[in-house]
Amino acid sequence: MAAARVMNIATHLISPASNEPAGVDWTTADIPSYDALPVFKNFPGCAWSVWGAEDQLGTVNLLTDAVVKAAASEEIKTGRSVSLNWPLNFPEKPLFERKSPEIHMKLREPVVYGAITDLFPQNTQSGTQWDGMRHFPLLEHGVFYNNTPGSSLPHGIRPLPNPHEIDPAHARIGIQNWATHGICGRGVLLDLVSYQTSLSPNKTLPYDPWTTHPISVNELEACAKAQGVQFRRGDILILRVGFIKKYYEAAQEERDALQARSETFAGIEQSEEMKRFLWDNHFAAIASDQPSLERWPVPEGSQFLHQTLLSLWGMPIGEFFDLEKLSEICAETGRYTFFFSSWPLNIIGGCASPPNAAAYF
Repeated sequence: MAAARVMNIATHLISPASNEPAGVDWTTADIPSYDALPVFKNFPGCAWSVWGAEDQLGTVNLLTDAVVKAAASEEIKTGRSVSLNWPLNFPEKPLFERKSPEIHMKLREPVVYGAITDLFPQNTQSGTQWDGMRHFPLLEHGVFYNNTPGSSLPHGIRPLPNPHEIDPAHARIGIQNWATHGICGRGVLLDLVSYQTSLSPNKTLPYDPWTTHPISVNELEACAKAQGVQFRRGDILILRVGFIKKYYEAAQEERDALQARSETFAGIEQSEEMKRFLWDNHFAAIASDQPSLERWPVPEGSQFLHQTLLSLWGMPIGEFFDLEKLSEICAETGRYTFFFSSWPLNIIGGCASPPNAAAYF
């Protein structure tokens, strides 16, 4: 009986959330180039056929056991670690009309028990977050990742009293798939703030992170070269662009004014070259310290990069990552790669989650 139970558990743990062809090992398997990917209607670069028709992981498929093991053995040398999560309290006044975090610390009665309960209603995207597959569809076609119609996904509050009986439609492409797999592997920091500042005659950042500004592929590659970084399949790419650094340095009046003003932010450009760079380097996920990974707002005539990353590839998009301490450690050690660990909240059918992310050296 006990042996059978252990075998059942083991089978559950190693069973992939995707329905990939039998025997495919994404550690080494051939992956088509961006230019070789099929077109979906007016969107080039559709990867649905790469991972399988019932896949639930997207580019997280690249984080195989072998990739994670190699990253851990090569990157964890000293045991030093750093959190990449901004406190859930910040920003106090979120952007994109999201709900402010409310942490209600309630003293239980009678006081003799000495217990305090935190009541914590919050938008999962108000602060440090992973955008999941349900966050952003192909807007004009109304479909999410793997050609999932938005109309097929349940809406509203859905009770889940029985963990053994969950509507597949409720669970489909939910963030629980990344939560149970983990987003763990080799992290790579491209510290654009330090790199761009070092090139400036007056040692200042040549752009304002709080205004619309495109980050090009050439800038990313030049920063990687300056840091001595070579990309590998399954890397988790992390970009320090400068939003949180400026937030820490700004006056309170400036911080408070962010919520009411037009949303303009620096971010990676919405270009075919950028898509080609991200896909052909086989990144498993991408994150930055900006409220929006991509340049915001999107230029007229361009498509949201979120549509390609989330809807066509299933690539996790991280935003509002606090990279300030990480950048200090990388500069101090001269190491811009590390073991990255992230376990999102296990929300069945969730569209996003705080990342619970850390870097280990």
